[in-house]
Amino acid sequence: MLVIHPDECIDCGVCEPECPADAIRPDTEPEAEKWVEFNRKYSEMWPVIISQKDPLPEAEARDGEEGKLDKYFSEKPGEGG
Repeated sequence: MLVIHPDECIDCGVCEPECPADAIRPDTEPEAEKWVEFNRKYSEMWPVIISQKDPLPEAEARDGEEGKLDKYFSEKPGEGG
């Protein structure tokens, strides 16, 4: 999972088409405020990602799956790097 600090985002939109899970949405959408705060919290806790990594083996099967946050999310940071 990738999070983006809302104060560092310049709203250029480049990341939206690059997101393979179509998960990046404009902050003008309904219920966006909860995701802005989610991004703020975890971008301050987790390490910065500086290199592209391969998707998880199950990524394609989970694309569009409902309830992923409740099923799989962990506050534990990944490796970063």
